Amino acid sequence: MAAKKGKDLLLKLDEDGLGNFMTVAGLRARRLAFNSETVDVTDADSVGRWRELLAGSGVQRASISGSGIFKDAQSDAAIRARFFAGEIVGWQLSIPDFGTVSGDFQITALEYSGNHDGEVTFEIALESAGPVSFAVTP
Repeated sequence: MAAKKGKDLLLKLDEDGLGNFMTVAGLRARRLAFNSETVDVTDADSVGRWRELLAGSGVQRASISGSGIFKDAQSDAAIRARFFAGEIVGWQLSIPDFGTVSGDFQITALEYSGNHDGEVTFEIALESAGPVSFAVTP
């Protein structure tokens, strides 16, 4: 992936539950992590006592975290309302020249900060709450 402008990495929220995604924030710093737990099936008969794992099992999850500035007051209100309601809704993370990660996520952390002579920023953490898909950007 060639160098891209950070402002092009966007966090989008399915505002109405019908797949109509609205951009809520550009993220300055961000992290996307995919994890899969393993199921250890090693026993006394395992060759050389090397660990054996059960394929196709375990729990998979995706985590998104980032910080930035809200696009507008409506975006701030939409995220804040979903956090306090503990809702699980559709989200997209658009990564330029790479792809789009989509799925149902729950906001697990929402923090606000700011300097006296600067803008208010936020930090957000999302955890997957169902299947997550990845689509390559053409």
